[in-house]
Amino acid sequence: MDYNVNEKGYYGEFGGAYVPEILQRNVMELQNNYLQIMAAPEFQKELDELLRQYAGRPTPLYFAKRLSEEVGAKIYLKREDLCHTGAHKINNALGQILVARKMGKTRIVAETGAGQHGVATATVCALMNMQCVVYMGETDVKRQFLNVQRMKMLGAEVVPVTSGNKTLKDATNEAIRDWINNAETTHYIIGSAIGPHPYPDMVTQLQAIVSEEIAYQLTAQTGKEYPDYVVACVGGGSNAAGAFYHFLDDKRV
Repeated sequence: MDYNVNEKGYYGEFGGAYVPEILQRNVMELQNNYLQIMAAPEFQKELDELLRQYAGRPTPLYFAKRLSEEVGAKIYLKREDLCHTGAHKINNALGQILVARKMGKTRIVAETGAGQHGVATATVCALMNMQCVVYMGETDVKRQFLNVQRMKMLGAEVVPVTSGNKTLKDATNEAIRDWINNAETTHYIIGSAIGPHPYPDMVTQLQAIVSEEIAYQLTAQTGKEYPDYVVACVGGGSNAAGAFYHFLDDKRV
């Protein structure tokens, strides 16, 4: 498996951008701009400052003494829950909104399931004074009431989706329809390492800060740059992508 994406968006034999023709323009615009924008020194400087001063990075790497004693191994917890908004989602949302602004976009759409990505997106849109529309399955709107209220308090429009199963997949479909119809002004912030190229690569790069911090924090605490094992939960993949990115080329992990 090749963990480095090529210019066509493939990780070895997997990847690429399989999208309807009507969506091709949006995706190509992003493909042609994201790497240059993210590599620019002024982008890196602004993102780094926002991550430190606004999101609260670096997050602690905490030695869980009692858990370690219970399982017979040294367990360290990367405390992404201490980020502003309560999850790692803010790392990606901040980076993507900066990319969107550099591309001249003034409006943001997003999908959300449990609500963490929606809250993060609404938060960065409030910070940047940009219009925000979050699509959320009607079923999820009912069971994630508190996150819906947080998004609304931050100024986002939360659109309940009533098609299909009324959950995340259907919310994603509606967000894409919106993006197609408003391509000139709108950027779609995907919160997971999924979708057409360049989203998996862009989200992974923006979440890589997690494993980069783990490397130097672990070195400071133990003298080891690499852990023996990395354990991460997986939903849409952004958490695992961030946790593993720095260690992928090392066969010891």
